[in-house]
Amino acid sequence: QVQLAESGGGLAQPGGSLRLSCVATGSIFNFYTMGWFRQAPGKQRELVAVATSGGRTNYLDSVRDRFAIFRDNAKNTVYLQMNNLKPEDTAVYYCNVNPYGGSPAWGQGTQVTVSS
Repeated sequence: QVQLAESGGGLAQPGGSLRLSCVATGSIFNFYTMGWFRQAPGKQRELVAVATSGGRTNYLDSVRDRFAIFRDNAKNTVYLQMNNLKPEDTAVYYCNVNPYGGSPAWGQGTQVTVSS
């Protein structure tokens, strides 16, 4: 089983930056994908960014030029660097991992609020 611990959320002003971190612990450490989803009030959860074990990344179109996802496999950690934040980025952000030979796991979520 995998447990995920997220950190780094909070309040940012429009145009500001935040970095989210997600550390995986447990008995499985070989992840096919590590990524971030978000869910705003009244909206469906959506994929923000994902990184595969082969180094490929994919982004939601609206964040492609502003956010960057990084994996540190030695630390079982995935990061989401968020720059030039906009009010529409306000949401609860969830870490997600898909282990080889295991079930997907989700973090508890971390709130990101972008407001002046």
